[in-house]
Amino acid sequence: MPEALNVDQLKAKALEIRKLIIEITTEAGSGHPSSSLSACDVVTALYFGGFMNFDVKNTTDPNRDRFILSKGHACPVLYSAMALAGYFPVKEIMTLRKLGSPYEGHPNMKRLRGIEASTGSLGQGLSLAVGHAIGAKMDKKGYHTFCMTGDGEMGEGQVWEAIASAEKYKLGNLTLIVDQNGFQQTGATKDVLDMLQFQPKIESFGWHVQTINGNDMSQVVDALKKAKAVTDRPTAIVSKTQKGFGILPLLEAEGDINYHGKPLSKALAEKALAFLSQSA
Repeated sequence: MPEALNVDQLKAKALEIRKLIIEITTEAGSGHPSSSLSACDVVTALYFGGFMNFDVKNTTDPNRDRFILSKGHACPVLYSAMALAGYFPVKEIMTLRKLGSPYEGHPNMKRLRGIEASTGSLGQGLSLAVGHAIGAKMDKKGYHTFCMTGDGEMGEGQVWEAIASAEKYKLGNLTLIVDQNGFQQTGATKDVLDMLQFQPKIESFGWHVQTINGNDMSQVVDALKKAKAVTDRPTAIVSKTQKGFGILPLLEAEGDINYHGKPLSKALAEKALAFLSQSA
């Protein structure tokens, strides 16, 4: 596990990851950069803030903490963070979505070490995370399981069955992070299926819940510390974010603040990388 970084160092690491997200999706000519950018701060904190126990040389260590990216289409953020953490060479992720590459458009645990679950069928990740958390209790292991969903997939019934099950089994070793960026494939989530406020809904199942600005690294770090301190019940962090955070003004200028499932053109990517550097 890398040495835990402080908030300023985590912000710098998140900037590195944002740049990689743009570079690899533009190189691929496909992918989900905006969905990855919104989740970047939380994923950065998990891998580099000292919140997860992992060993890049022993990715099957039974005592490792788990991270399941249920919103699997945002895998550019996961691949970028894992590469910088040392799981695999950074240059390899430039083959994202290329024929034969293990860096597929959604995480595939059969092809890439360190991936805990093959995800992309939205709504399933939290059920897998519940299974890991129950397994830890059965095996008397101390590992913690984190799962990130998108806010669009929170409309799936399976998610709420998993939430109910996690409370039943008192899974204090489980943390759900909802990347609430306000959009899904076909538009704004409030227009597709307005779930209103997530915190009171999840709290009603007996969970400990926090709502934060998920693009504010200080809030992210504080929330993860509080979540790890709760051990008698499952915890959730409703992470309110902006899709395309970091380059949102450029996407607004393009007339598409959702920018779902399409890469930046090479010209726009150059602008985006320069914009990120200037914003640092």
